[in-house]
Formats: sequence, structure tokens, C-alpha cells
Amino acid sequence: MSANDASTRVWDLPTRLFHWSLVLLIALQYASGEFGWLSMDWHFRLGYATLALVVFRVLWGFLGSQTSRFGDFLRGPRGVSRYAADLVRGRAGHAPGHNPLGGWSVLLMLASVAMQAVSGLFSSDDISEDGPLVARVSGATVQWMTWLHHANRWLLLVLIALHVGAVLAHGLLRNENLVAAMLHGRARHAGARALRFVSSWRALLLLAISAAAVWALVAWGEAG
Repeated sequence: MSANDASTRVWDLPTRLFHWSLVLLIALQYASGEFGWLSMDWHFRLGYATLALVVFRVLWGFLGSQTSRFGDFLRGPRGVSRYAADLVRGRAGHAPGHNPLGGWSVLLMLASVAMQAVSGLFSSDDISEDGPLVARVSGATVQWMTWLHHANRWLLLVLIALHVGAVLAHGLLRNENLVAAMLHGRARHAGARALRFVSSWRALLLLAISAAAVWALVAWGEAG
């Protein structure tokens, strides 16, 4: 086997489970919100689960394995522009984890999903469906959050489309199967740097903390 064919572990199990769980949750929420395939009770429950996952991913971005940490893949304007120029010239390397452009797309996607989940807590259809925190804020805040919840879904759809397009482009132009890597956690890298991974038990603890925090927030809102 040549160096170029060497398979290297890149993504840990918690990151991969987060990724595909988020894909499923977003699809189900869109189906329930736009097409009524599930009841709005389920739409809310799926939203709470999504918010818990986002909180977990933020914590994992500081306390997780190396390739999952924000400090490992977020670069400043100079690093991003240098990578973009190398990409256009066909000289961009195949570093393990997110590249500088992909890193910022991950952050934008995470921010949009967080905005969608949080705004849903304060949204109302003025008929029968209210988010659990509607009673805790003013009518003007509810109106603003409801507008944001509806408007941000279009931004999220655009970001998802760009993400899917980037994955396809990597496969066609750079021969990188990013989908497979996010399934089994391994990728081909020549001379890849040694990566640090942390225990999945830490991920379970952080997920439990995240879920408990969201549950407490929702319970507090519904008690109002």
C-alpha cells in the first residue's frame, strides 16, 4: 500500500453521530414544519433535541477530539484567503479534518441551526402553537423571534445546499469521499499528522449536560 493510499483515523464516533443525528433531525423538522408529516408536538420535541445537540457540539468544539475542536480548523482571514488561492490554483493540500473554508462553513451552519432552535422557543403562530418561552418575553420579542424563525430557515437551506455542493465538488474534483469519511471516520492522507482523540465517555457526559440544560430551560418556560 502506498503512502497516498494509507487510511488514517480522522473523525471520532461522537462527531460522526452528531453529524448524522443533526441531518436526521433537520429533515424531520422541515417535514413537520412545512408539510405537516409529523404533529407540531413532535416539531417542538425535535427542536429541543436539536438545541441539545448544538450545545453539545459547542462544548465538544472545546473539549473534544483534535479534529473536532474549533481551534484546530478555524483560521483567520489570511489563512482562509491563502487556502482559497491555493484551491483555485489546484495546490491546496489534503489536511485531515476541516480545511480553512470548510471550518467556517461548519461554524456558519452551526450558528444558523442554533438560531433556528432558539428562535423556535419564542415563536408563536397566534392560534394554538406557542414556544415554551413565549410567556417569558414581550409580545414584540415573540413577533421578532417568529419572523426570525421563518426567515432563517431559508438561510439554513442555502447553507445546506452549499454544504452538499462542496461535498460533491470534493468528490469530483479532488477525489475525496467526505461522506464515507464521516461514516467510518477514516480518510486517505499522505504523511498525515498524528491526531489526538478523547474518550467517548466524555462525549456522553457533555451530551447529558447539554440535554439537562435544554430540559431545564424548557421546563422553566412552561412553568411561567
